[in-house]
Amino acid sequence: MKTHFVDLMERAASPGELKRFAQKFGVNALIDRESKRYHELGYAHAQYSDERWLEKLSDEPLLLRMPLTRFANRLTIGLAETEWRTWMQG
Repeated sequence: MKTHFVDLMERAASPGELKRFAQKFGVNALIDRESKRYHELGYAHAQYSDERWLEKLSDEPLLLRMPLTRFANRLTIGLAETEWRTWMQG
């Protein structure tokens, strides 16, 4: 399986790209609420719209749950080894 890694600190994910993941999983699934950056920015009580969160996540990639994985039209957020194995089999 060909793999392509993107360093989001060098080339941030666009709100449009993040929206693809949000449409499948919801914006909240993208946010790493345990990350150091999330707490540094004081977002524990933030009440943003989904669109605003997508902007924040694009600007601050350390807020994202990683990895964001795309294979054809399939997407995963975080470690999803079982699903990745099915991708390789099928």
